[in-house]
Amino acid sequence: MALIDTLKDEQKLAMKAKDKLRLGTIRLALAAIKQREVDEQITLGDDDILAVLTKMVKQRRDSVAQYESAGRQDLADVESAEITVLEDFMPQPLTDDEVAQLIEAAITESGSAGMQDMGKVMGVLKPQIQGRADMGKVSGLVRAKLA
Repeated sequence: MALIDTLKDEQKLAMKAKDKLRLGTIRLALAAIKQREVDEQITLGDDDILAVLTKMVKQRRDSVAQYESAGRQDLADVESAEITVLEDFMPQPLTDDEVAQLIEAAITESGSAGMQDMGKVMGVLKPQIQGRADMGKVSGLVRAKLA
């Protein structure tokens, strides 16, 4: 089943269950997906939808950090709850060992010799780990391996 269909089905279930938080979060995700489709005049596939969801989770994590530093725990809790809902639609996260193995394989596959080849390595890695690991953290690990 396509990810967009799963989102729409979960939206219906949230409506029936009168789960306002889940319903609102799913509606935000569907709106973001639709906005990107309209802007780019394309139909998004599962990988593109996953990229949209990943971006939404990242934005909410940033918001949580800002709210907590400002002493607004009530708003941070709402954002955290939205992250939990969005993560339900994302693939299972990779362990640190799996990420390390994928980095090693990508370095070998791209024939990287140093920092100048970081773009090649990230190009190989991104489709494999999109939505399954924090790209910023992975980028730091790749940089450490190539240095």
